[in-house]
Amino acid sequence: MNTVFYPDLADCCVFITGGASGIGKALVTAFHQQGAKVAFIDCQQQLAEKLCLDLSAGSNPAPFFQRCDVQDIDALQQCIARVATTLGPIKVLINNAGSDQRHQFDQLKVADWEQSLNINLRPHFFTAQAVAQLMRAQQGGSIINLSSNSALLGLTGYPAYVAAKAGILGLSKALARELGPAGIRVNSLVPGWVMTEKQQQLWATEQAVAECLSQQALKQTITEQDIAAAALFLASDASRMITGQALVVDGGRA
Repeated sequence: MNTVFYPDLADCCVFITGGASGIGKALVTAFHQQGAKVAFIDCQQQLAEKLCLDLSAGSNPAPFFQRCDVQDIDALQQCIARVATTLGPIKVLINNAGSDQRHQFDQLKVADWEQSLNINLRPHFFTAQAVAQLMRAQQGGSIINLSSNSALLGLTGYPAYVAAKAGILGLSKALARELGPAGIRVNSLVPGWVMTEKQQQLWATEQAVAECLSQQALKQTITEQDIAAAALFLASDASRMITGQALVVDGGRA
């Protein structure tokens, strides 16, 4: 894939949740390649440390990793404060962390419902709350919340996840209005079925992938790099007048 370079992202401080694997790993790598100062959190410490080691071989400093569970809001906001002290004020926030664990409608317990929203929706508000003052001081910034086209399609098999991802769309529009006067842009990035290693191991059977492709206008599977490329655009000044929008990257399925 050809890489587009955005000069304004060089030396820009970027904070990414769930950056150790899958789409998150592609996001960390893409912004690092742009010369940004990348910080990320994840629960998967071993994978995160390997990623930092792999990226430290280049000319740019290695990403700044902190282990954190996004369900712990106090710890999450402390990580953000630590990044601001260590790397400088955060200019780009990407809420990527999530869990698409499958669950059955008839068997979902209250605790399971709450856990899904605590991972897939609640952190998006409180990270935005934590970075807003930093971005106001810079007279602008970009917040990118990863949703899912499952919310547009109403896919079955994980209703709590779909509800959370639909909530992200509304939250992003509300925050765009709330923070727009300070020059802070808030957008949703809406991937389709991305063929991460996890998806291929757990759910991407030959039949399921074929069915998905039959519903897409573009007959190719979506990669993590496709999503990272869209995130770079939404983070950069190239999209300076885009806010409150949902950029769908799903090959024309939704």
